[in-house]
Amino acid sequence: MTKKLIALVLALSMAMTMLLAGCASNPSTEGSTPPESQSGTETKTPDDNKDPAPAGEGRVYWLNFKPELDTTAQELAQTYTAKTGVPVQVVTAAAGTYSQTLIAEMDKTEAPTLFVIGNTEGVKTWKDYALDLKGTAIEAELNTDGYNLYDETGKLVSIGYCYECYGIIVNPDLVEQAGHSMDEITNFDGLKKVVEDIHARAGELGFDAFTSCDMDGNSSWRFTGHMANLEYFYEQKDNPWTECPSSLTGEYMDNFKNLYDLCINNSLTSPKELATGGHDPDNEFKTGKAAFHVQGSWTYADISAAVPNATMIPYYCGVAGEEKAGLNCGTENCWAVNSKVSEADQKATIDFMVWLVSDPDASAKMVAELGVLPYKNAPESANGFLADAAEYTANGNYVMPWVTNYQPNVDAYRATLVAALNQYNSDQSDANWATVKTAFVDGWAAQYQAVNG
Repeated sequence: MTKKLIALVLALSMAMTMLLAGCASNPSTEGSTPPESQSGTETKTPDDNKDPAPAGEGRVYWLNFKPELDTTAQELAQTYTAKTGVPVQVVTAAAGTYSQTLIAEMDKTEAPTLFVIGNTEGVKTWKDYALDLKGTAIEAELNTDGYNLYDETGKLVSIGYCYECYGIIVNPDLVEQAGHSMDEITNFDGLKKVVEDIHARAGELGFDAFTSCDMDGNSSWRFTGHMANLEYFYEQKDNPWTECPSSLTGEYMDNFKNLYDLCINNSLTSPKELATGGHDPDNEFKTGKAAFHVQGSWTYADISAAVPNATMIPYYCGVAGEEKAGLNCGTENCWAVNSKVSEADQKATIDFMVWLVSDPDASAKMVAELGVLPYKNAPESANGFLADAAEYTANGNYVMPWVTNYQPNVDAYRATLVAALNQYNSDQSDANWATVKTAFVDGWAAQYQAVNG
């Protein structure tokens, strides 16, 4: 691992240790019907006393949280089964439906053996279904405990299997074609100047500023989950949260509005058309239709193939001192092993996990898809967006941890935000923005109350 990435790991470990000391959510896991699974198999465990489960003993059912990992996960499952004889089923929940899918699948006779508990609310809900991973072979593979989630008794409920970053992806070539330089973009004023100029000249340039900012289930999480993080982060920056607060002040809602307005009003798609979605923002960026794209490091492999020198910049939003901002870094991807399944299934599952992060070929495929795996035997990442994050950190910029992971009753909370934002998108009045702020701030308190009483 390069010195810059090591620096980022250390910075993130410290940030996440403070941030996740209690217990996360996700950009959603959408789709419609979970894809059919495959078989996979077992593993060589570098652990001492625990031999891999013999062929035919135990099973693995991985309820995958990340739609973009599905193809690779299915291939790895097949490979593992062919090598060991242990059946591995992979089901990938559709984007934005992981919670519902998990509830439904856990009620079945052959429930998932491997699933995701990614935040404090998830720990509260699923801790009784999670095996204590302390002392297991998979815990021994970790190179940091900065992403581990514990319950109030100290049980190791789930462990991170990758960390990521998100922000604004930029095509520097298009910025230059528009007569600008990346050096101009060091804060919100600079970003606004470049973006508005590109949008005003989109007809002559042949490309626009931002990709479509759809608010359907495949896209809305980029704003109600990711971009919302800038408000939460700055609100708690001087007094970091260690557990979900019962209320928000909304002190940085104007900053959220700054960036959100810039995106929706300087985009390929009119704000009035965002509610129904149906566009393909990733493809719009890859095909050179827009210079800016709100997304994360998990898109690097796909995007870099089309835009080799794509880079990622922070969420500039007009906060004082944001010239020293870095990227939003963290994880909500934390594996848990089902404590309710048989010991044979638990052992087979842990053996499979160890194989995923330590086998040279398997871990290389995982890293290529996910970016960085926090495991000592995993190869170094070649993810350029994570390298951008590491460079910001190495230059002394502050990391913006994923404070959004504290969102209470996440699906209900975000659904209310989507409804309010769609109303605002159709008519950008002060009254409608007040509705957004109410959903953002009062909605937090309401969902906190719904979950905690």
